[in-house]
Amino acid sequence: MSNLNNALKRFTMTLLFLLALFATVQSITGIEFKSFIKQMLQLEVHAASMPEENSVPLEEAFDWSKYPKQTVIATGYTAGYESTGKNVGHPEYGITYSGVKVKRDLYSTVAADLTVFPIGTILFIPGYGYGVVADKGGAIKGNKVDLYYETVDDVYNKWGKKEIEVYIIEQGKGKLSEEELQALNNEKSMQVFRQQYISSERK
Repeated sequence: MSNLNNALKRFTMTLLFLLALFATVQSITGIEFKSFIKQMLQLEVHAASMPEENSVPLEEAFDWSKYPKQTVIATGYTAGYESTGKNVGHPEYGITYSGVKVKRDLYSTVAADLTVFPIGTILFIPGYGYGVVADKGGAIKGNKVDLYYETVDDVYNKWGKKEIEVYIIEQGKGKLSEEELQALNNEKSMQVFRQQYISSERK
């Protein structure tokens, strides 16, 4: 009986608090209680029904100007023979210089000149997303970056070759593990961008 009385008191206090809150909102804004509730419900329904593709693109979501930038020539590569000389079935197929598997995700594996961008360096590449330096290449010397794509068609249709300014988010320390790459891609605060990015890539 005591528990029931306590629960009833809590409910009553909560209800009184909410009524006082809405009365305050009404007196400040002039919005009637019913109108306020209706507007809140409409906003909630609108937010729930809004497709993720319509949310702010990653390029516009942050102030990139606070990061140092560097102009590079960016090209694309695949795990295939045309880029690496390795075919499916080769023991090192799809394995980068750092030891992690190639990945196209919110944080994708990219190749760079390791004297410019050491392994583990995180770059933001407008139009591509985040790139984590995981690989090197014989032709990647100086201010060049090679962006991983899953197919040759993707390389040509989605990127090609561009001179572009990239933002240096974090300088690498020469190492990168699968766990670190996975942790970046699973970071909770970034999932809205990850889903937005993945859905746009698969169209």
